[in-house]
Amino acid sequence: MDLLFWIVIFFVIIFMANSIKIIRQYEKGIIETLGKYTGIKNSGANVIIPIFQRMLRVDMRERVIDVPPQSVITKDNVSVIVDAIIYFQVTDPVKVVYNIENFAVAALKLAQTNLRNVIGDMELDNTLTSRENINTQLRSVMDEATDKWGVKVTRVEIQKIDPPKDITDAMSKQMKAEREKRANILEAEGFRQSAILKAEGQKQAVILESEALKEKQILEAIGKAEAIKKVTEAEKYKIETIYDSIHKGKPTNDLLAIKYLDTLNKIANGKATKIFLPLETSSFLASIGGIKELFINNG
Repeated sequence: MDLLFWIVIFFVIIFMANSIKIIRQYEKGIIETLGKYTGIKNSGANVIIPIFQRMLRVDMRERVIDVPPQSVITKDNVSVIVDAIIYFQVTDPVKVVYNIENFAVAALKLAQTNLRNVIGDMELDNTLTSRENINTQLRSVMDEATDKWGVKVTRVEIQKIDPPKDITDAMSKQMKAEREKRANILEAEGFRQSAILKAEGQKQAVILESEALKEKQILEAIGKAEAIKKVTEAEKYKIETIYDSIHKGKPTNDLLAIKYLDTLNKIANGKATKIFLPLETSSFLASIGGIKELFINNG
């Protein structure tokens, strides 16, 4: 009786152990009852009925598939070795379990096939310079194909594309020649820029020298004009002063006539043959006539 009891206890413990399933945070549990899908369990402790039910765990994290290096022929018939990596994530655990037997193998074969198709439509130069374009095309094709499997292809990365050795050597020589060509062009451009800058400098020097000479002539002309103006103003001031002095002394017509004759004598200076008299000389001539009469009477 005691043995039977312990046997029952043993089977109960085993039953309870098999009925409690722990699902991790990054997993989903697919529950099958008698072989039929009956639901999804989330992370944490879950209870199932042993023997009648079973649970399949599906990893929901993003994972990677390494596509081994393979030979691919380009559009211009060059064989290259291509190595790629595929990043994917399960979006529907039910589809990935029931719609595909082995997703990793299927995705690998799909990547190899589409890699040949994409690169086969491109020439060698484009394959070496358009990796981003290749990545985008592969991701788009594979994401569309794997959608029915409940998987999303997040990224496809081309690790390397290796052309044959003879092609690599030819490309190396071409790149070397191209670099030498660019170096010669840059050197010639440097000489040209130097000559242009030198000519520009000489031109600017001539322009500045001409501008300086022009400014000097302008300043000299302004100085002469100011000097003439000051001399004229001084002469004018002198004449006005003499004129004011004469008028303040209230000279008589006789005195003015004598001064006038004295001035005419200085103007003539014994050499002039013609003397121009101002129009307003009637009063002076009258005074000269009076002086003449005075000398006659005294004679």
